[in-house]
This record gives sequence, structure tokens and C-alpha cells, in this order.
Amino acid sequence: MTTQSASSLWLARPTPKPQARLRLFCFPFAGGGVAVFRGWAQALPPDVEACYVQLPGRDSRLREPLHNRLLSLVDVLAEAMLPYLDKPFAFFGHSLGALLSFELARVLRKRRGLNPAHLFVSARRAPQLPDPLPPIHPLPEAEFIAALRQRYDGLSLAFLQEPELVQIFLPVLRADLAMVETYNCQPDDPLACPISAFGGLKDGTVKQEALAAWRAQTQNVFAMEMFPGNHFFLQNDQALLLKSLSRQLEQTLTHLT
Repeated sequence: MTTQSASSLWLARPTPKPQARLRLFCFPFAGGGVAVFRGWAQALPPDVEACYVQLPGRDSRLREPLHNRLLSLVDVLAEAMLPYLDKPFAFFGHSLGALLSFELARVLRKRRGLNPAHLFVSARRAPQLPDPLPPIHPLPEAEFIAALRQRYDGLSLAFLQEPELVQIFLPVLRADLAMVETYNCQPDDPLACPISAFGGLKDGTVKQEALAAWRAQTQNVFAMEMFPGNHFFLQNDQALLLKSLSRQLEQTLTHLT
């Protein structure tokens, strides 16, 4: 059995709300940590408790081995989060986090009969679509860095100025991208929960039609909303995103019994 103490390694709860009616679990993008969601807990509706997923190899788990296969990480996550799934919950995932949250929703449905009240996916094409770009995670360091700069406009690579930080963060990025680039979506029934997809109008890696294809992954309501920024509109358009997310969470709360 997974205890709540062991599970706390995987979750940061900046503002615990025992009386909240809904938990929102937030999954970061490749290379990201819980700092990506700083300030979100205070911006969400009072009846929502924000829980930030802490992946191995970063934040307080810096010395732990990295995962480089998405489904094996989802297997571990499904057990670790179980003590916190004792009330209605929703998932928000950005880029890599969108795939993690989607596959986690599938696993929880299959193994536990649990379904999120809402799935929010951000800056990621629908999982059933093939990757139009070649993988970059196996590239030698110089080529890998060049490909990151070219592909992910807005990705902060300031750590490259510090050799010690390069040794820490480059393996994290490489392992996270390996999860994305080796992922193969298997056919399965659409999810029962509503899906909302968010995108950036200047995102060169995720086109609107690829974002809209998430519609096929739900039997419920699908919505899509675009923001002005690039792949990292999560940070650059944070106020707009949180306003929309809060509005939709308020609607989700009205449907809870």
C-alpha cells in the first residue's frame, strides 16, 4: 500500500485545503519542476486545491534516477497519487505533462475505475497523431542543444552558462524528451470526462488542427482555446490562462455531487 507520506514525495501542496471539493493535479513540461506553477494555488477557485506533481531528478528529488519511458512513469504515478484521489480531481498538463495526465487518466480508469472530473491539456498535439519531427533526445550534446534552441522558442537555456548546471539540467531535458519521443499511443476508448485543450498562437511545434484532434479522446464535451504566446504561453500568458482555467473549474464544481 502506498502511504500518504510516500506519496508526498510526488506532490507539492503549497496551500493545503482539506475542505476543498476538488483537487487539481498539475503536470509540468519537459525539464520543468513545480516552480512552473508558482502562484497558481492562490489564483484558483477557493474550493480547488492545487497539487503540483514533482517528478524525479528535479526540485527536492534532484538525486533520484530519471525516467525515460512515459508509461513506466505513469505506472508509478498511478500508485503514488492514489491516497490523494479520495475526492473529485482534475488534471492539467502542459506539453509532456499533457501526455502524462492523459495516460494517467487511462490507467486510473482501467485499474481503479476512477475518472478525472476534467482533463486540461496544453501545448501538446493529440496523442494519436504521429510526431512530425525527428527525435532529438539521442543527439550528441552540441547538436541536442542546437535542436532545443531551434525547436522550442522561449525555452530558457540560461543554465548553459554554468557548467555545473549543464550537468544537472541537460540530462533531465534529454530524459523528458525521450519519454515524449518514444511514446506510442495505443487505441482505447475515449475518456468519459470533458477535455479542454489550450494552445499558443505562436507555437511552432503544435498547430491548431493538431490541438483540435484531442476532440477524439473524449466522449464528453470538448473545448479549445488559443493564447497569444509561443509554446511557453503557460508562463508568458499566465494571467489569461489562469482566468480561463478558473472559469472552467468553477463550471466543473457545479457538476459535482
